[in-house]
Amino acid sequence: MGRIIAIDYGQKRTGTDPLKIIANALTTIPTSDFFNFITHYLISNKVELFVVGYPLQLNNKPSSAIKYIDKFINNLKKKYPEIPVELEDERFTSSIAFQAMLDGGLKKEKRKDKGIIDRISATLILQSYMERVSKLQK
Repeated sequence: MGRIIAIDYGQKRTGTDPLKIIANALTTIPTSDFFNFITHYLISNKVELFVVGYPLQLNNKPSSAIKYIDKFINNLKKKYPEIPVELEDERFTSSIAFQAMLDGGLKKEKRKDKGIIDRISATLILQSYMERVSKLQK
C-alpha cells in the first residue's frame, strides 16, 4: 500500500503532503523543481495516487488558474502514467491555512513564509480528499 501525494500547485511554489492516515505536510518546493523532486521521491517511496487541488469559484466554475493546473495535471499523467490523478476542490484552502497559522500563534515573521501556507493547503486538500473517500466507503 502506497502513499497519497496531495499537491497544492502554484506557479511559484507547490506544496505536497504524502500520508493517508493523518494528513501531514511534506514540503514546499519551487514549482519548476517539482518533477525533479517527485521523481527522486518515487525512488524510495511507493505512491499510489496523486491528489491535486483544483480551484473552483463559488459558482462551481473553474477559476482562471485552471489553465496552469490543467497543463500541470497533463504533464503529471504523462510522466507517471502508472499513478492515478484525482482532483479535489481547493476552495478556501489558502485562507483556512492562513487562519490556522493565526490560531496556532505563528509569529508575524513566520506567517510571511508563503511556503508554510502552501504546505498547510496541501494538508487540507489531502484531509478533504480522505474524508470524502471515507464517507463514500461507508
